[in-house]
Amino acid sequence: MSYMLLIVITMVIGFATQGFINSSYKKYSTVSNQLGMTGAQVARRMLDSYGLYDVPVQRIAGTLTDHYDPRTRVVRLSEGIYDSPSISGMAVACHECGHAVQHAQGYLPMRLRSALVPVANFGSSAWLIILFVGIMLNWLELMYLGIIFYAFAVAFQLVTLPVEFNASHRGLNYIGDTLMVGGSAKGGARTVLTAAALTYVAAALTSVMQLLYFLNIVNDR
Repeated sequence: MSYMLLIVITMVIGFATQGFINSSYKKYSTVSNQLGMTGAQVARRMLDSYGLYDVPVQRIAGTLTDHYDPRTRVVRLSEGIYDSPSISGMAVACHECGHAVQHAQGYLPMRLRSALVPVANFGSSAWLIILFVGIMLNWLELMYLGIIFYAFAVAFQLVTLPVEFNASHRGLNYIGDTLMVGGSAKGGARTVLTAAALTYVAAALTSVMQLLYFLNIVNDR
């Protein structure tokens, strides 16, 4: 019961952090970044400053769908970021470019996360089926196999944390040191990226608690 309570608590934290990122994003989407530059323009300037001239910046549909794709080496910014000269646009754009810089420089946690992608994807989709088939058949080895696959998915989320924190750190340094943006604008960018980081922390915490819960169930059997 204590594990279930902790899972509920972490889920509540997850919803709270999601609300925080949404409210922070909306708040600073209406505040100018002092540069008059859109997210796409800021991204292009940051990439070029690191010599990443061959990494394109593309518009993608949706809200907060921004990401860097290491397979194709493309920074993709959502419509609200790509065209926005706001603090949110600047912050998110620099964060995603931080991932591109990580990739170019061979940042170790990012390389570890990329290596975990295949098994983490399989584990995320298959672990629950394997676990419950094992429970129904009372096949202990199959239960543990399901737990192991889920553990890979959890490991992926844990490795993601330093990758995301470092990308935000790189982005904020670029905003302050190169773009020379300070004061409330840089503080707003920090708020947006901190809120985004908390969503990853909450997701990882929830996954760890779920892993311990199911491991406890299997051990009891």
